[in-house]
Amino acid sequence: MMTARGQNTTTFMVPGASADALITELKPIRPPPLDGRAGCETWSVQFSPDGEYFAWSLGHGIVKLLVWPLQDVEQNTPSVLSTTARKRERMLDCGHTVWSLAFGPCTSKAARQAKVTRESCDQSAATLLLATGLKNGDIKVWEVATGHLLFNLSGHQGVVRDMVFTPNGRLTLVSGSRDKTLRIWDLTTAGKNVHVLSGHTSWVYSCCVSPDCSMIASVCRGNPRVYLWSLRSHTFMRNLQGFSMFLVSCDFSPDGALLATAAFATVWEIAIFDPYSGDCLVTLRDCSYCDHEMMNTPIRAVCFSTEGLHLAFVTEDRAIRIWELGQERPVMETDVLHFSNGLCCTFHPQGGVVATGTRDGHVKFWRTPLLVPSLSHLSRMSLRYNISTQQVMALPIPNKIKNFLTYRNLQGAQEARCGVHSTCD
Repeated sequence: MMTARGQNTTTFMVPGASADALITELKPIRPPPLDGRAGCETWSVQFSPDGEYFAWSLGHGIVKLLVWPLQDVEQNTPSVLSTTARKRERMLDCGHTVWSLAFGPCTSKAARQAKVTRESCDQSAATLLLATGLKNGDIKVWEVATGHLLFNLSGHQGVVRDMVFTPNGRLTLVSGSRDKTLRIWDLTTAGKNVHVLSGHTSWVYSCCVSPDCSMIASVCRGNPRVYLWSLRSHTFMRNLQGFSMFLVSCDFSPDGALLATAAFATVWEIAIFDPYSGDCLVTLRDCSYCDHEMMNTPIRAVCFSTEGLHLAFVTEDRAIRIWELGQERPVMETDVLHFSNGLCCTFHPQGGVVATGTRDGHVKFWRTPLLVPSLSHLSRMSLRYNISTQQVMALPIPNKIKNFLTYRNLQGAQEARCGVHSTCD
């Protein structure tokens, strides 16, 4: 057993852990078509906010709701109450290919700790819903406990590529589509009130909401810019620019102080921005650009872990990588593959497990490195949930503390390497 100690965490890693990291794999009932036709892809996987359900878009318009932990899975997350024994697996027939999934209502960990508002806390105990974004532009909203279809949201004119419920416990859903728009749906109103955000130059690939619900970030096809929108005024704020490549995925850290974005052209790149200042703090690049035989390794998805110290990402050459903030190399990565077929990834809300979905309809669950966040990092997360970078910089405190609170202490890790066998060494 090796122990790596840093300013942010104590991380426990087992030598050769990547080979043993796969917990289990789910396979679809129907095999993928031999002629390569679309339809069987797992475009999205999601854990419910309480971690007791797992949603799997297994292709052919079907979503499978599974009770977590799975019966044959060795649990690597904190124990769950026995109420899971009363839950049932369900199959939801959506009628069209499912491109995106979102559970709601949900409340971010920082919001729960801050005890946002009584109204939000009351709504967090409401019926658990699952929204399914479809190829025909519709969004179907289901009651998880019964599997009943509650209502259908129409308005998008193209594939609903990504969705997320706002993390304040309210029934507000943000969706991004190939029709170049974001839509903000208020599911508590009879007419399902909607605000439309326009301005993308092409298909919206990914969208996410900051934990304090002040901002929406989105990225679109063929564009190196990140779009930031005000969720309060439903208006465009600004672009973040730092790429020479095309963006495909984005995710806020749990305290909202960081925004991770993934892009690729012939190689992949991850940039971590301060969304308040627009500064690019850290860049992770695929080192295979030094080896011309390993070019063309697209990245598909990136997401933050619940404690905000790990980034998981899926690329064409590896099923999963996990990188810890401040480190030069991944703390876990799977073996090199000719084609990983990976499309999406998501962390369990209580940690310990990350799930990935593939182009052939499979889902794999991976054991993640165990870590204990430092008290200083937990204090930083609590503070940054409530105040912006500009407010931190105005505090009468030493610059070293300001740099830590604004994650400027990570800038020394810029150009971090993400290939253990890189020829860049």
